[in-house]
Amino acid sequence: MQNQTLIQFFHWYYNEEQNLWTKVAAEASHLKEIGITAVWLPPAYKSNNAAYDVGYAVYDLFDLGEFDQKGSVNTKHGSKEEYIRAIEALHENGIGALADAVFNHKAGGDELEKIAVRTVNPDDRTEFTSDVFEIQAWTKFTFPGRKGKYSEFIWNHECFSGVDWAEDLKKTAIYSIQNYLGEGFEEVPSTEFGNYDYLMFNDIDYRNRAVIEELKYWGEWIVETTKVDGFRLDAVKHINPDFIVEWIDHLNQKFNREFFIVAEDWDVVDREGQLHYIEITGGRTQIFDSLLHHNFFLASKNEDFDMRTIFDGTLVQVKPDLAVTFVDNHDSQPLQALESYVDFWFRPLAYAMILLRIQGIPCLFFPDLYGGIYDDKDKEGDEVHVELVAIPAVETMSKIRTALAYGEQRDYFDHGICVGWTRAGDEEHENSGLAVLLSTGEEGYKEMEVGKHFAGKTFIDALGYRQQEVIIDENGWAEFHCNAGSVSVWVLKVG
Repeated sequence: MQNQTLIQFFHWYYNEEQNLWTKVAAEASHLKEIGITAVWLPPAYKSNNAAYDVGYAVYDLFDLGEFDQKGSVNTKHGSKEEYIRAIEALHENGIGALADAVFNHKAGGDELEKIAVRTVNPDDRTEFTSDVFEIQAWTKFTFPGRKGKYSEFIWNHECFSGVDWAEDLKKTAIYSIQNYLGEGFEEVPSTEFGNYDYLMFNDIDYRNRAVIEELKYWGEWIVETTKVDGFRLDAVKHINPDFIVEWIDHLNQKFNREFFIVAEDWDVVDREGQLHYIEITGGRTQIFDSLLHHNFFLASKNEDFDMRTIFDGTLVQVKPDLAVTFVDNHDSQPLQALESYVDFWFRPLAYAMILLRIQGIPCLFFPDLYGGIYDDKDKEGDEVHVELVAIPAVETMSKIRTALAYGEQRDYFDHGICVGWTRAGDEEHENSGLAVLLSTGEEGYKEMEVGKHFAGKTFIDALGYRQQEVIIDENGWAEFHCNAGSVSVWVLKVG
């Protein structure tokens, strides 16, 4: 079996000449070469600002760049035909495609409705701060450009639990919609702000049975239309978990398969919330290990970080079979909402820790392979120029993961700045086995065991940072080295 490796094939500011769907198709064979088994694609459907939005301000789930809506036929990423062709190109190379499903909210309603609301305390959404009053809100979605093709479902205020804009008052607040479904928000996994059901835009209400059935139907439609192999679920801590369970079970039963599902349950404080989510959803989804990302971020900023603790408090430490590990994503990249970008010197070290170990399924980030240059304003409103450079070692380690990162793992996390591990290899993968050593301080060295079957064999640093050769002794041990603030990946010298 080949190790699984994912890639997030976009970033927030993707601005290359090729649209993204064309880029995916062009790169599919290259992704196969470096060992990618599945590609996470951004939202493919029409958003509120069609030609410019990344896709998370969802307008019409059934418009994949096919209808003239919200100022454009195409989405920011391309047309429906180009999206389907991108997935076909991935499939031709044996790579799965993951669609991004944003089920928390909708944006850009087509018509105003007069609705009864109460305001809530933004810091405690269980606390009402007004009596019932009426506002006009953009809560009716008729999708006039699509004209009922694929679905005739009309969304109105009964499909939502809250909005953040009163058109007649020209005022922003968190307005709890008062309708037959209940006067407050749904119970969701996150109790931050008292109840974190409401996140943004028009918040979808899963107490409405018609909404659940429509989104189950959309799940069928998107699989049949595009042949996607799985989903990345956005913002699940703000969504009724009963719906998530029903939706996943419905698709698995409908298509008689188990779709690969990874959920974004962002938490950088306490893994108990993620473990609770796994419990209440019966382990139906993988979870992005945001806690490990946060440890990487802290380690990259603090020269005194104790590397023996790098996996402490993370999901991959206790639920490795359900953890999707990553270094950064579109939310944590510079100038984005959850900005916590891991410093460049530490990125190769972090990638070694997700790509070359047994635990977890790693997810690469587009700029680390392709780079990214963009401009945006920071929180103070100042224009900032950002250049994210590609890191060649990431591609090299992804190939090593595919070919050599197999067999028993021996850990040597016994020093505050210099840690390592070995993999013994297996019979199925020729020449497999390796030793990894990294140091966050001065040049490092460590005695480590790779196994007696390597006795007398020569190992070299596949990353090319160290030029010496290492001979494994008769007991399967050797002293391995790495440069200061660097990582070396020692593999069998062949030929």
